[in-house]
Amino acid sequence: MEIAPVTDGRDLERFIAFPYDHYRGDPLWVPQLRMDVRTLLSPAKNPFFQHAEAQYFVGRSGGRTVGRIAAIKNDAHTRAHHDRVGFYGFFECVNEPGVATALFDTAAGWLRRQDLGVMRGPMSPSINDECGLLVQGFDTPPTLMMPQNPPYYVDLHNRYGFRKAKDLLVYESTTTRLPERIVRAASVIAQRKGITLRALNMRRFKEEVELVKALYNEAWEKNWGFVPLTEAEIDHLAKQLKPIVVPDLVCFAERAGQVIGFAVALPDLNVALKHNPSGRLFPGILKVLWYARRVHRLRILLLGVLRDYRSSGVDALLYHWIWTKGLAHGFTWGEGGWMLEDNAAMNNAAVQLGFRPYRTYRIYDKSL
Repeated sequence: MEIAPVTDGRDLERFIAFPYDHYRGDPLWVPQLRMDVRTLLSPAKNPFFQHAEAQYFVGRSGGRTVGRIAAIKNDAHTRAHHDRVGFYGFFECVNEPGVATALFDTAAGWLRRQDLGVMRGPMSPSINDECGLLVQGFDTPPTLMMPQNPPYYVDLHNRYGFRKAKDLLVYESTTTRLPERIVRAASVIAQRKGITLRALNMRRFKEEVELVKALYNEAWEKNWGFVPLTEAEIDHLAKQLKPIVVPDLVCFAERAGQVIGFAVALPDLNVALKHNPSGRLFPGILKVLWYARRVHRLRILLLGVLRDYRSSGVDALLYHWIWTKGLAHGFTWGEGGWMLEDNAAMNNAAVQLGFRPYRTYRIYDKSL
C-alpha cells in the first residue's frame, strides 16, 4: 500500500473519483456534482485558500484506490483562536484499520511539519463547509451540504486514538403544524417590539448579500470553533446558492430600520442529486433538473440574531416565517442544524418549535 500526495490533475481526479466508487450501491449516499467538488478543492477557485493551504493524499493498493484524506492549515482559524490546531478532511476509506491508520499518520505528519500541535476534524475543508463525522442517524439520508459516512468510520477513528472535541446536533420537524403558542408569541413579539420581517429581494441580490456579510460574523462570533468568513468567501457561497434560493425562504428581521437577524432555508437539492450517481454534469444534470421540481424537503441552513436581541423571541419570529412560507411552497419536512451540543438556548428552542434530534455529527481531536 502507498499513500501518495496529490501532485497533478490525474492524482486530483483519483481523489475526487474515489467516493463515487466507494459508495456505489449505497442508497443513502448522495453524489455531488463533480464540477462542484473540483471547485471546492481548487485554490484558484475557492477563496478559502486565500488564508489556508491543503495537501491531498490518496491511498492505493494493488492498483486500486483504497482511501483518501486532506491535511489542512487554516490561518484564519489560528488568528481567531490563537492555537496550534490543524485539520483533516475529505476522509474516505475502505473498512481496513491499517489503511485508515496510514492515512491519518500521513495527514498528521504534514500538519506537524506546519508546526501544528492538534489534528481536528473532519472539516472539509472548514467548519463553514461540510464538517463532522456522522456517529448517530445512519438510517436517514443527508440533506444539502451535510456529510454522510458508513458506521465503521467511527471505529476507525476510535482505534486511532481520536477523542471527541464537540458534537453537532441536527433536528428534523415532527409535524407540519407549528405549536399554537409559537404562533401567538410571534404575533405578540412583533407588535410589542416593533420588529418586521421581509423576504430576500432578488432584484437587489448584491445588496442583500452585503447585509448578510455585516450580520453573519457578528451573530456567530462567540460560537465554539467559529472562523469568520471573508467577504470573498461569502460572495462565493452566495454565487453558488443563488440558483436554488427561494426568496421567501430567506428572511430578514428588522427593527427601527436596522437588520437584527436573518434566516436562510434551502430546498434539499440532495433529493434530486441522488438520481445522478456518476456526479457528472452531462447527461446527469437533466435528471437533477427533473427531480428538483419534486423536492419537498427543506434545510434551515442559517439562523442568527445579533447579541442584543437574543432571548427576545426574534428566533421564533424567523422560524415562524420559514415554517409558514415553506408550507406555502409545498415543503412538508424540514431539517434544522447543525447546532453545538452545548448551545442550550438553540437546542431548547428547536424542541419547543416541534423539532427532534435525529442525527449527530462528531468533531474529533488528536494530539500531535
